[in-house]
Amino acid sequence: MDINSLISQYGYAALLVGAVAEGETMTLLGGLAAHQGLLRFWLVVASVALGGMIGDQVLFLLGRHFGGRVLRRFSRYKRKIRSAQRLIQRHPYLFVIGTRFMYGFRVVGPVLIGASKLPPRIFFPLNIFGAFIWALLFTTLGYLGGEVIGPWLHHLDQHIKRWAWLIIVAAAVLAVRIWLKRRDKRKADDDETP
Repeated sequence: MDINSLISQYGYAALLVGAVAEGETMTLLGGLAAHQGLLRFWLVVASVALGGMIGDQVLFLLGRHFGGRVLRRFSRYKRKIRSAQRLIQRHPYLFVIGTRFMYGFRVVGPVLIGASKLPPRIFFPLNIFGAFIWALLFTTLGYLGGEVIGPWLHHLDQHIKRWAWLIIVAAAVLAVRIWLKRRDKRKADDDETP
């Protein structure tokens, strides 16, 4: 079985699971697979939106039940947490939809929203709407990226070989550099001891 067959057969399930856990990278790859004709664009959007929505819903519920205890452990971020919670109270719609677009808030955002005691009846529809907008945007970016990357993929074997050699050379240079630094440090330590 080749990679294209695996993507066609298990791609939607992988996208759903990947969107629960992480999101953007899987969504971009799903858009790329749709561009290559391995998956259908709207099914990619639906799979990713569903996965993102499930992941955020679980994090919201965890934040609702355990958020106070979890947030107390991050006492050095107390000011930022309070600021985020005030923002949630003032602009809940924008925060719920926008949290998935804010770098560093993909996981923390829904927990903060849950801990702020925003009612589930408000969070749930906004989560669905935000997940769909997010999925559509990133799938489209991946699809458009396929226009750029598509020709490059046809010569993937040669690219992989070049990158492998580049990585091997870079690792060798790094290893030699570390070895030289350690050697110089040992010499300096030996010179200092009476």
